[in-house]
Amino acid sequence: MNTVRQRSYENKDMLVSIAQYFSVSNTLPLTLIAGPCQLESREHALFMADSIAKVALKLKINFVFKTSFDKANRSSIEGARGIGIEKAKSIFDDIHRNIGCPIITDIHETAQIAEIEDHVDILQIPALLCRQTDLLISAGKSQKTVNIKKGQFLSPYDVQNIVDKVLSTHNGNILLTERGTSFGYNTLVNDMRGLEIMKDTGFPVIFDATHSIQQPGILGKSSGGEKRFIKTLSRAATAVGIAGIFLETHNDPTSAPCDGPCMLPLQELEALLREIMQIDAAIKNYWCSGCYIYSRIARIVIYKIRLICGHV
Repeated sequence: MNTVRQRSYENKDMLVSIAQYFSVSNTLPLTLIAGPCQLESREHALFMADSIAKVALKLKINFVFKTSFDKANRSSIEGARGIGIEKAKSIFDDIHRNIGCPIITDIHETAQIAEIEDHVDILQIPALLCRQTDLLISAGKSQKTVNIKKGQFLSPYDVQNIVDKVLSTHNGNILLTERGTSFGYNTLVNDMRGLEIMKDTGFPVIFDATHSIQQPGILGKSSGGEKRFIKTLSRAATAVGIAGIFLETHNDPTSAPCDGPCMLPLQELEALLREIMQIDAAIKNYWCSGCYIYSRIARIVIYKIRLICGHV
């Protein structure tokens, strides 16, 4: 067993560095991963990154910009896939230069890693590809931070096998993201116990609230979503004590080329973050300067909720 792998079993609160920007762990203040589902244009990407960065700066929350240059797993052949990796590289460089935030993007094939790794800070493994050994090992060998989205078909106990594949490359910069579990046809559910089980790996756990409310393929040639549950699930997951929240957001979700029914409207982002940062402060017992409520008050509220639910 190599050194990195031993450390993952022995240390239940791993610190993972996001390039030169900041560190993430399950006990540090919440990190935000946010952005539009698909990279639409240079202008839109810069607008979105700048808008989210301003909210993040105002609330004093660490921020990673998320967008995808290619959505290779669309429901239909007619679905828009994105602008492609060649155009994306210079756009990502512009975001780094002008906004100064780290960037995460999906990879679907091993060959894409060498092309994109110098332009982003985190490589994301899509949920449907989370057990693809060659993709995981190639991502690990890049020594970039790797965010693995747990497949909708997987038990949280199975995540350790995925982690071990990346650890075999001596790369311990791993994030794990929960994005819901298949429940019958065209719907997902969330078992919050899974977040605790995934935390047993020692690595930071992220909760993807916007994909968790997705209704895969329910619209025939695209997926739907029950957007009203984004806030509910975000609050619940944050109360578990996690490393970060993943929110796809858009200034006009109805016109978005991908996952519009699942994305949080940009104008609602700040209010939601204020709420969950209060919960995060209470759970982790720190004062969050971006929140309006002192953490002790938030702890009392959470205690009363747990009391009503019979958990105390």
